[in-house]
Amino acid sequence: MTDLSGKVALVTGGRSGIGAASAEALAEAGARVFTAQRGADVQFEFFETDFMDSSAPARLIDQVIETAGRLDVLVNNAGLMREGTVLESSPEDWDATLQVNLTAPFLLTKAAMPHLIETKGSIVNIGSIEGIGSNPRHPAYCASKAGLHGLTRAVAVDHGPDGVRCNAVAPGWIDTDLNVAFIESLGDPDAFRAKIGDIHPLRRTGAPKDVGALVAWLASDAADFVTGQVWTVDGGRMTQLSLP
Repeated sequence: MTDLSGKVALVTGGRSGIGAASAEALAEAGARVFTAQRGADVQFEFFETDFMDSSAPARLIDQVIETAGRLDVLVNNAGLMREGTVLESSPEDWDATLQVNLTAPFLLTKAAMPHLIETKGSIVNIGSIEGIGSNPRHPAYCASKAGLHGLTRAVAVDHGPDGVRCNAVAPGWIDTDLNVAFIESLGDPDAFRAKIGDIHPLRRTGAPKDVGALVAWLASDAADFVTGQVWTVDGGRMTQLSLP
């Protein structure tokens, strides 16, 4: 059973999409949930945070500890995607993507670790199947997510002896508001839905709650012997080969 009663959780980018679904699942399991992102969160306690600012992660962890007195779960979800091949992408695009997707999780983990050691806590990083494969024109995003998967394993190895677990979730196509809006902007949304459904053995795309449920389980004592893993949540997309 996923039980997080009495635990305190922080979800970055927790106002929408996968972050919101993760925050909801953690709260349903009994956790006190904080989110952190640009702007307010009408559902959970929140701290307005700009992860382009390298000083923000340490400040954010201090705010959570000052408010709640402890931290048990860190979910590194906030992310950025800028499209373009290596020829099209600027160094600024590269730096911004890695700052938000990889450096911020590193700095958050660094600041949170002493508190997570105290509570024997858990980290869940939101990676991507693009940390395993690649869609076109996503070099910076793919590099950042592959790096986040590597960071996950390194933290699990280094801090397992301290009682801290660290896992990652690698979602595939998830019907976030952003993705749904993209589909609706196309000339024939129904045809696109059918096409993208066909590349999934389950013949459908995922919902944010599909990821959130796994995040909550990984954060809980039900997954007490699970660490250093990257959990793919993609409806079998990465398993199904294309036709010859």
